Amino acid sequence: MNKINLALLSGGISSEREVSLNSGNEVFKALDKTKYEISRYDTKTDIKDIVNDADKIDVALIVLHGPYGEDGTVQGLLDLLNIPYQSAGVIGNAIAMNKLVSKRLYKQAKIPTPDYIALLSEKDINLNLIKEKFGFPNNYIVVKPVCAGSSVGMSIVKKVDDLNLAIKKAFDNDDTVLIESYIKGIELTCGVLGNKKIEALPVIEIVPGEGYEFFDYEAKYLPGATKEICPARIDENTKNEVQRLAIEAHKALFLKGYSRTDFMLFDNGSKQEPFVLETNTIPGMTATSLYPQQANVAGYSFPVLLDKLIELAMEK
Repeated sequence: MNKINLALLSGGISSEREVSLNSGNEVFKALDKTKYEISRYDTKTDIKDIVNDADKIDVALIVLHGPYGEDGTVQGLLDLLNIPYQSAGVIGNAIAMNKLVSKRLYKQAKIPTPDYIALLSEKDINLNLIKEKFGFPNNYIVVKPVCAGSSVGMSIVKKVDDLNLAIKKAFDNDDTVLIESYIKGIELTCGVLGNKKIEALPVIEIVPGEGYEFFDYEAKYLPGATKEICPARIDENTKNEVQRLAIEAHKALFLKGYSRTDFMLFDNGSKQEPFVLETNTIPGMTATSLYPQQANVAGYSFPVLLDKLIELAMEK
C-alpha cells in the first residue's frame, strides 16, 4: 500500500507558537510512519515550500494555534492549493477565532453563554454601563481580547481600580475586547468528532491548582499546575447537556471534523447550568492535551485519533 504524503504544519507566528511547536513534535512522534510519508513545515518560514510542494501533498494536518493558524488564514491557502486538511474551513475557523461573532451565533442558536459587551477602543469604557449591566463590582467581570487563544490577555476583575489595567492588557493583544459576566463554578470542556455524524467525547473537569484563579496560560501548560479529571464528576443529566451543547456549538459555528468547547458550570443550589465560553477549532494536540485525553477515554489512542482526523480530512 502506498503511503499517504502528509504535510504536518506547526509553529507559526502567533503568541502560541511554542505550544504549536510542542504539539507538532508530539504529533510527529505518534504518527504511524508505515502509513504516512511526513513532511514538516513551520508556517513562520516555510510557506513558499508548502506552495512549491503542493502537487505532492495528499493531506495536511494543521497543528497551529491562534492568529494565522486557527483563524482561517492557513485554511484559505490550503484551499487555494487544493490540499485537504482536518478541522473547519475558512469560515468556521474565522468565526470561532472571533469570540464576539461566536457569542452572537451562540445566542442565535439559543446556546447559553455569559452576558457581554464589546469595546472597540479604550475610550469606549463606560463604567456606569458596566456597573448597571453586570452589577460590578459586587459581581465580578471577565475582560479578554476577542481574538486570542490560551487565555492570553484575560483577567478576572474584582475591583474598579483594576478595570483599566485589565482592559489595557486585553487591548495589548487585540483591537476589540469583551467584557463578560463572571460565572463562578466548575470548569468543563467537551470535544466532538466527526463530519456528518458528530460524536461527543467524554467531558473533562478542569481543576486549576492553588495559586491559579482560572485556567490561564500557565495553568494550561505548566506540568502539574492543573488537575484534569475525565470523565468529569458531574451527574448524567448534566453530562448529557454539556455534550449536547458541545455539538450544538460546533454546528452553530459551521465547524467540521472536530472541535472542543469550554464551559463554566454554574450551580445556583437547585440546579447546575452549563454556560458555553468558547469553541476551539484546533485543540492542543500533545498526548496529554485535553482533547486527546477525552478521545483516549472514548477509546481512541493518540495514534488512532490522528488516523481518524486524517481520514475525516480526506473524506471532507
